[in-house]
Amino acid sequence: MAGYSPELIAGLQAKANLLRIHSLRTTTKAGSGHPTTCLSAADLVAALFFHALRYEVPNPRHPLNDRVVFSKGHAAPLLYAVWAEAGAFPVAHLDTLREFDSDLEGHPTPRFAWYGAATGSLGQGLSIAAGMALALKHDGIPAKVYCLLGDGETAEGAVWEAAAFASYYQLNNLIALVDVNRQGQSQPTMLQHDLATYQRRLEAFGWQVASIDGHDMQQILDALGAAQHAERPFAIVARTLKGKGASAVEDKDGWHGKPLPPDLAEQAIAELTPTPEQLERASRLRVQPPRTGSVPTFPSEIASVRLPTYERGAQVATREAYGDALVALGAADPRIYALDGDVKNSTFSEKFLKAFPERFVECFIAEQNMVGVAVGMAECGKIPFVSSFACFLSRAYDFIRMAAIGRANVKFCGSHAGVSIGEDGPSQMGLEDLALFRAIPDSVVLYPSDAVATVKLVEQAARYRGIAYIRTTRPKTPVLYPNDEPFPIGGCKVVRQSPDDVVTVVGAGITLHEALKAHAQLQGEGLPIRVIDLYSVKPLDAETLIRCGQQTNGVIITVEDHYPEGGIGEAVAAAVNGHGIRVHRLAVREIPRSGKPDALLAAYGIDAQAIAHAARAVAQGVA
Repeated sequence: MAGYSPELIAGLQAKANLLRIHSLRTTTKAGSGHPTTCLSAADLVAALFFHALRYEVPNPRHPLNDRVVFSKGHAAPLLYAVWAEAGAFPVAHLDTLREFDSDLEGHPTPRFAWYGAATGSLGQGLSIAAGMALALKHDGIPAKVYCLLGDGETAEGAVWEAAAFASYYQLNNLIALVDVNRQGQSQPTMLQHDLATYQRRLEAFGWQVASIDGHDMQQILDALGAAQHAERPFAIVARTLKGKGASAVEDKDGWHGKPLPPDLAEQAIAELTPTPEQLERASRLRVQPPRTGSVPTFPSEIASVRLPTYERGAQVATREAYGDALVALGAADPRIYALDGDVKNSTFSEKFLKAFPERFVECFIAEQNMVGVAVGMAECGKIPFVSSFACFLSRAYDFIRMAAIGRANVKFCGSHAGVSIGEDGPSQMGLEDLALFRAIPDSVVLYPSDAVATVKLVEQAARYRGIAYIRTTRPKTPVLYPNDEPFPIGGCKVVRQSPDDVVTVVGAGITLHEALKAHAQLQGEGLPIRVIDLYSVKPLDAETLIRCGQQTNGVIITVEDHYPEGGIGEAVAAAVNGHGIRVHRLAVREIPRSGKPDALLAAYGIDAQAIAHAARAVAQGVA
């Protein structure tokens, strides 16, 4: 136990009460918010910022800065209050909390310059912090990552996925502060104030743990001091009281997410207001500058990439070409990382592991944490590619949704999409993934049909700033395009056309190859069809779709290895709406079963025969 001066203790206690006052005042003014959860953590946060944190406050992007993540994002008023007290911006700006044009949102996002990710969907912050900690360790940067968690959110499995990950990678630069205030939203938390159980659980996951009174400044400082020299991830489990310092609400249920009415707020502020002497001591406290250290330099843009080439007609699975593209990108840019969920030999990201083992992150079968780690790594300047089966990414959809809110620069690849995977059956078939990723704001959704398109689109995804999804296919398919064919985001390819085409067929991935088979069959019948490769599902080339549809009797047939909801058919229909074009959609319209790929494509009406049948019906005018 270190000896800390009474002046420091008093100054930190006064600073903590100032944070409480700001949290109370601003939430009451806003008429909404979560002040009581701010009050419970104020002592922890005051000690963290004004004793342990190393940060150049005017420069939030300084690479040597420590990082702070509020996993309990509803404590945003406390986050903003402490940055104001640290001198990041005038205290008066706190009065804009939750206003439409303010960066002080109800839960924090990177619109607030001193924050690197979006949090507030509980249980995600520790994964993000672990990703930051791993990236910093890889770069040899001596910064620490601090993550404030609420006790209620530890019921989320993702917290323990992150705890296991951090222990496996020995992230001794990661420090979790668990605010055990006992009160949940609708009832007491599962363990309430049972700190011993929290400690045993974290220790079982390989963490060093200090259990403390979260309102005893001496104990907080001792724990933060011990964390600086930890050999493993370190957790401070702190017993606190929700609403601490405001007697009307302290440790009382029914106050979660409720601002205090003006009279109770005034009473609480009066109880918490420091004396002039205490204020003077608090005013001396400063955030310490970052630790010294070397910072590796990285390119700001991806340099020229030497992509692999393929022979036309060769049989290559797009998932295998994805692995080839990752290796090419990794050779061109050291910011490229590959993250896996124990399926690297199926997604072919194992090729990246063999080429660049130091930049391959095995996350094991924990897809939520894998996405959170990717978000944290992206905040540290990496370009992470997250690979899994398309269906398993749905487990992490809330993390993906929050990544988009945080403007994270993360790339996803979903392999084994659709019924074309065959015998493994519906539990392994991604049939919802296009809908999931199309719904993400500002996302890009790419669906290559051959190896050449795949490597070009993986490069395009890497260069795109934001969320990009690449859908790959399990079976081998023939290479269609020459190696110099461009594939810009937002484009499509008209791969078969004639002046006499009776209908336009739009496919992607496996269904493009089925459409080409149908084209050959119908050509022999004297029934030409136009075939489009919709490799960019979002954004899509509406102009080409409208032109082709109007030139082929005002009819488009879409065919997709996906459920009809939210897939290619709906995307095309929305794009051509209002232009006099009818869209007939072929899709998987029931829960599939196991079988051979060709049998499944036929059974669910998305193979060449089904396309040919639909085209004949259109030609006969009975569609």
